[in-house]
Amino acid sequence: MTRFLAIPGLDAANYARHELHADARLWVEKNCYVDVVIEMLHALRFEPLAAMGFCVAVDFEGDNFTFFKPSHDEIRSLYGVDIQELNVWRPLIEHVEHHLAAGKLLSTEADSFFLPDTSGTDYRRNHVKTTIIIADVDAERRRLGYFHNASYHALEGDDFEQLFRLKAAPDATALPFFAELIRFDRGVHRSTVELARMARAILGTHVERRPAANPIESFGRRFAADLSSIQERGLAFYHQWAFATIRQFGAAYELLEHHLRWLARIDRGGADDASTLTSAAEDFGLVSAGAKAFILKAARAVNSRKPFDASATIDEMARAWSRGIASLEQLALPSRSAA
Repeated sequence: MTRFLAIPGLDAANYARHELHADARLWVEKNCYVDVVIEMLHALRFEPLAAMGFCVAVDFEGDNFTFFKPSHDEIRSLYGVDIQELNVWRPLIEHVEHHLAAGKLLSTEADSFFLPDTSGTDYRRNHVKTTIIIADVDAERRRLGYFHNASYHALEGDDFEQLFRLKAAPDATALPFFAELIRFDRGVHRSTVELARMARAILGTHVERRPAANPIESFGRRFAADLSSIQERGLAFYHQWAFATIRQFGAAYELLEHHLRWLARIDRGGADDASTLTSAAEDFGLVSAGAKAFILKAARAVNSRKPFDASATIDEMARAWSRGIASLEQLALPSRSAA
């Protein structure tokens, strides 16, 4: 037996992705890590929406927004899924076979150049570091099943060999892959009500960690100062900058919007709480939609090198962020301080 499938029945040809990756989403792909965690949880029949409260704490760091990732502790608390760093001391393919045979998953850094699901962007064009979660491996037939971006995919042949560096001569100076081991043998499928109760408490901890200053306002000031420099560097630089900034906060606040709407649907705190959650969701949805419009307008300004006054758009998003945070403070902080 050469094939090891960690999640029985998983098939790239018939995989139905989670609603967070539906085509109707403004940001179908969020970032490489949170995307694969969403689909991994979904494939294990857990509800990923419960884990998205951490997005409330994203902040502007001056040259990028927080690269938002779910806490391993929170994933373990909510679902019983344990994620730990793996010591890659031998060829990665050997670790993959060993752990998938034992019913575990393995996440690893990968090069998008060899991932056919990125056809049209990076596949066989650009060497870009990303994260995949491997669920199916057949080393003899050179086939792999993996979570990446918004879905579950398969690759084979030369892509398999290149991904695992099987063709390259041994290089003592090459850095090992970064990988994580994912155990789900102690997974806990909670009732929706219990999961929402736990998620609400976790959301409160992240509200306490909210940015000290409005991150959209901080971003707006930096954008106004940097626009001419971005225009001088051109569209290629802009796309890298936009991924680190606009895309990150746009995608994060869309995830937060849907997390809050999920809580509102099953909230047991009463109609007022559900209304406040929905109101906050609407405000963060406005920030996300504003980011989507802004990323396109800014691209045109960079391409044309014409002046671009983004102050009205920035102000509108900043006000929506402030309203959303105020609603969450109203919900989370009094209950936590009373406890």
